[in-house]
Amino acid sequence: MSILSNRINNLDESATIKMAKLGRELAAKGVDVISLSLGETDFYTPDFVKDAAKKAIDDNFSYYTPVPGYPELRKAIAEKLKRENNLDYNFDQIVVSTGAKQSLTNAILCLVNPGDEVIIPTPYWVSYSELVKLGEGTSVFIDTTLESDFKITPEELEAAITPKSKLFMFSSPNNPTGTVYTRDELAALVKVFEKYPDIYIISDEIYEHINFLDAHVSIAEFESIKDRVIIINGLSKAYAMTGWRLGFSASSKEIANACDKLQSQMTSGTCSITQKAGIAAYNGSLDSVKEMQVVFEKRRNLVYDLLKDIPGLKVNLPGGAFYFFPDVSSFFGKTTEDGEVINTSDELALHILNKGHVAVVSGDAFGDKNSIRISYAASEDKLKEACLRIKNTLAKLK
Repeated sequence: MSILSNRINNLDESATIKMAKLGRELAAKGVDVISLSLGETDFYTPDFVKDAAKKAIDDNFSYYTPVPGYPELRKAIAEKLKRENNLDYNFDQIVVSTGAKQSLTNAILCLVNPGDEVIIPTPYWVSYSELVKLGEGTSVFIDTTLESDFKITPEELEAAITPKSKLFMFSSPNNPTGTVYTRDELAALVKVFEKYPDIYIISDEIYEHINFLDAHVSIAEFESIKDRVIIINGLSKAYAMTGWRLGFSASSKEIANACDKLQSQMTSGTCSITQKAGIAAYNGSLDSVKEMQVVFEKRRNLVYDLLKDIPGLKVNLPGGAFYFFPDVSSFFGKTTEDGEVINTSDELALHILNKGHVAVVSGDAFGDKNSIRISYAASEDKLKEACLRIKNTLAKLK
């Protein structure tokens, strides 16, 4: 009998972190591994943000911070939401956390009771369903396809709703597919939510600035449901600050107070130096963000052409983020050079790592057993080499 709780025994390890770990272990043996597994840009944090952090250290900001974040930072976030997203929030509706993942966790644990249903379109970010599990809720999945650009329809949303539905959770731009919902598509979903006033919506907008279509649209812009929307965002993607660990939620005052209360018993306030850097980021220029977006769009187009050239791979052109999510089901049932049969995307991802020395992530972890996730947050030279390795590896399957 395990000494560990059912809570931890039922929880799966993050697949993206697992693949990155396996890639590092292989690299430690001297193998030249190209990692396209983590959702992490290869850019550096902007200098003006780093300078603010250095100044904070010199100015001795080394004490405990308020649980929901420095008021100055929360006001900067509220101003950012008004300036960039045309959304009105008071600073006391913002809760700053140690990364967007904690912001998600706060919201889920504050809203979901045992047995409550959380509707999640697939594919979804790996932690969504696990966090629902942690909150003792039940995930209800709406499956999408590459042919539908991985988007749900209003009819599919309504069909998934039951008397137990408490929460809807999605991301746009999406991780792992890069799918971006348009204003009209969101408006159609909002009409469904208007019929069900007891359902809350978590809108994960961490990739808002890596968008190759029109300007980012938040579902919170629709006034009829705004009070039921919890926006999740942070510094990691737009400002290349994954290691700094700062995320935030914007929500109704009642939900913000609940997240503050929960966080006070878990981690308390986020790192003081990171918060000072965050103030500079949110009050500063978006020039570096826009420069990064241009580079990512160029990489997206490059990788799209390279993946389209791989026989058996089905791929669409994503509208944002920095991932491709190709369908690899045509390779299931094929045999490797070692005589092993590939039956799942997990087995295929491991084969690509061990034989092609490219780390990608199985689609199983994202709720889609027929696909793999490929990050293009790497240099063009590495992306070209990685796609060539993947092509050659897959070509040897018989």
